[in-house]
Amino acid sequence: MQIEFLAGPIAATTSPVARIVDQDALPADLDPVLFESARAARFAGKAGQAHDGFVIRDGKVVRLALAGAGDPAAKDRRIALERAGAALTARLLTSGETALTLDFTGTRLSPADIAAVLFGARLRGWRHDRYRTKLAEEQKPSLKMLYVAGAPAGTDAAWSIEAALAEGVEFTRELVTEPSNVLYPATFVERARQRLEGTGVRIRVLDQDEMAALGMGALLGVAQGSVREPKLLVMEWNGGPAGGKPTAFVGKGVTFDTGGISLKPPAGMEDMKWDMGGAGAVAGAMLALARRKAKANVVGICGLVENMPDGNAQRPGDVVTTMSGQTVEVINTDAEGRLVLCDAITWVQKEYAPNAIVDLATLTGAMIISLGNEHGGIFANDDELASKLIAAGEATGDKLWRMPLGPAYDKLIDSPIADMKNVGPREGGSITAAQFILRYVDKGTPWAHLDIAGMVWASKPGQTWDKGATGYGVRILDRYVRDVLEG
Repeated sequence: MQIEFLAGPIAATTSPVARIVDQDALPADLDPVLFESARAARFAGKAGQAHDGFVIRDGKVVRLALAGAGDPAAKDRRIALERAGAALTARLLTSGETALTLDFTGTRLSPADIAAVLFGARLRGWRHDRYRTKLAEEQKPSLKMLYVAGAPAGTDAAWSIEAALAEGVEFTRELVTEPSNVLYPATFVERARQRLEGTGVRIRVLDQDEMAALGMGALLGVAQGSVREPKLLVMEWNGGPAGGKPTAFVGKGVTFDTGGISLKPPAGMEDMKWDMGGAGAVAGAMLALARRKAKANVVGICGLVENMPDGNAQRPGDVVTTMSGQTVEVINTDAEGRLVLCDAITWVQKEYAPNAIVDLATLTGAMIISLGNEHGGIFANDDELASKLIAAGEATGDKLWRMPLGPAYDKLIDSPIADMKNVGPREGGSITAAQFILRYVDKGTPWAHLDIAGMVWASKPGQTWDKGATGYGVRILDRYVRDVLEG
């Protein structure tokens, strides 16, 4: 969806015009017919509400839409403004209208506020119809252009920053949505190359032989049942002080997860195309940071594998040696994400000695049981890092809830024949998974693990997304960089 800023007052037009309305504050100058129809429809300007009708302007019939922005004094004002923009798009996306003019003439909204409205409008318009060849005409998106009129000076500059973030979220959604016969480790790498080309991000890729030489037995063990070769994708952005240590974002990139020999039940297995949602979030965040020229040093790592059950697949009971030298008894081949992450985290510590590590992974079904689809879980060995990531989640709407770690959980993954098992008992499954990863974090390195299993895919429309990929995680990482690394 394109966004164009108009100079001067809004001209007479036959395209729809939209206004943002605070809660219980219908504009006094609103056309009386539309005013009454809004009241009759119980439109009260609550966040995410939308209403539209027709008025006569300069002898022409014009569609006028209203979107609610909620209480202007609310703590989550930015999120409410995003919902206002999203509500307009949701209402008009398939309406047959091709353009919408957002009229901010006389508004009290700041440039950042207006950019939030536009951000929500753009994100809600994202669709992935590439493989839908028989869509009815009335189901096809028609809204292509948003015009912005009456915005104060500085709005276009504020929007350029949010546009970069929107591009990153959209890229993540694209990666998460693609089917696994299209997106697998090699093609994930190529997509990243294409999208990051010319942005200043330095890309490195480790192939199977290079990872074997480094001793990444855990990651390679997951991949050995697939004809798709694994990759370790490295994306380096140096926008901060020269020579400064980077912050590392590490993503689990299982492009399809059958469970391996510990095969998943058939029902719902098609969803496992999005088991690379953590890697997708890291790639999208790196694109956003590069597009807005973030003043920070960040390295993004994606461990990319496919977990398949062929005759060469890893077996339950196998023992693998990780890059760190620690050994793992593989009890369940469907607990593969932690095996990918442990080698990726070891590698990034040896290569970059980062000042902090944040990993993201659709790691455990237990996290969905614990938190549903409202929060991602966060585990951390550092209270300050945890609090800053949680604050980033609150500011963006990608919410996080802190979960516990401790020795009592750690002993549940001790193995009688190796240094550890890759799973513990059924209880506390998300916690023991985090405890496993923690064993690979160097002492003194701040680390946080985001288990986002319940957040990367939505079965129904949300605040700024339709059914499907949400792009969760990109905004947390971007906000953390803004507030902590750039702030």
